[in-house]
Amino acid sequence: MNLGLLLGASLDFWGVAAQASLLIVGFVMLIKGADWFVDGASMIARKFGIPQIVIGLTIVAFGTSAPEAAISITSAVKGSAGLAIGNILGSNIMNIFLILGLCALFTPLAVQKNTLYIEIPFVVVISSALMIMGVIGNQLGWIDGLILWLFFIAFFVYLIILSKKDKNAMPELQESNSGEEKEEEKAQKKGVEIAKMLGKLAVGIALVVLGSQAVVNGAKTIASGFGMSESLIGLTIVAFGTSLPELVTSLTAARKGEADLAIGNIVGSNIFNILFVLGTSSLISAIAYDSNWITGFMIDNIMAIVAAVVLFLCILLTKDKKLKRAGGITMLVLYAGYFAWIVAKDFIW
Repeated sequence: MNLGLLLGASLDFWGVAAQASLLIVGFVMLIKGADWFVDGASMIARKFGIPQIVIGLTIVAFGTSAPEAAISITSAVKGSAGLAIGNILGSNIMNIFLILGLCALFTPLAVQKNTLYIEIPFVVVISSALMIMGVIGNQLGWIDGLILWLFFIAFFVYLIILSKKDKNAMPELQESNSGEEKEEEKAQKKGVEIAKMLGKLAVGIALVVLGSQAVVNGAKTIASGFGMSESLIGLTIVAFGTSLPELVTSLTAARKGEADLAIGNIVGSNIFNILFVLGTSSLISAIAYDSNWITGFMIDNIMAIVAAVVLFLCILLTKDKKLKRAGGITMLVLYAGYFAWIVAKDFIW
């Protein structure tokens, strides 16, 4: 009897270990696939004379949020609402509280006026709209997806207008495109053919798709193996994995003294996650939204709103309009409290 229990526990352990390995492999495939997708698509786009601003606002923007998109869309199709919504809310909270909090410890983070007074408040608006739509219908259906996409189109138009008014409005895109232009020039000199570009694009897409499948399957198995809910897995492990590109980009920018890029990267990613990722996911398949205050997404959605408000206040209340170390510590403490809450409530309730 005891031997049987021991063997069963051993099998469970190795089964969960295998799924954890699958989860890690899936994250690697997602991140590498997103990089290759952006490289291949950008080269092809410029090869056909597509404007740089369009490339930056579409292909590059999609590439940075490809992990979240792949996970949430795959989860929505498979009926895993906990992963689909938990991944986005968890990523957005983590992006602000954890990533920007860590960045602020290295150096004060400057922010542009349009980011402070337009884009950060816009995150509050769309996060609130997400919660209202979820509570009203107890799900995100195609109508909600359409509304989110209309918001996304409006934001896209705003960015284009902003870029035309001030070419320095989005230095992160200009720097990226400048680097890509050099890469493209080198590629053209070496005679890189369209077929190779298409091959890189195809492999990137394949890695993103396969990686998302691995992450979703691995996360679901681990959740059931440890008695954890899908929402907890989505809010923590999956959210952290899909936020790795933002983490690396923002920390690198902060350490190199390009502090203004860190906040712009995070705010843009959060907007894209809600409007494009959840908008597209709900257009493909209705996503159940559990509005229960304890077991559902209400607290998490509210925290996503609070995170944006705290970021806004931490910058606004400084004389030079920067996110400083005190603000970073405040956000890290808030994230620690939130993390303790989601873990505790998952096992208690």
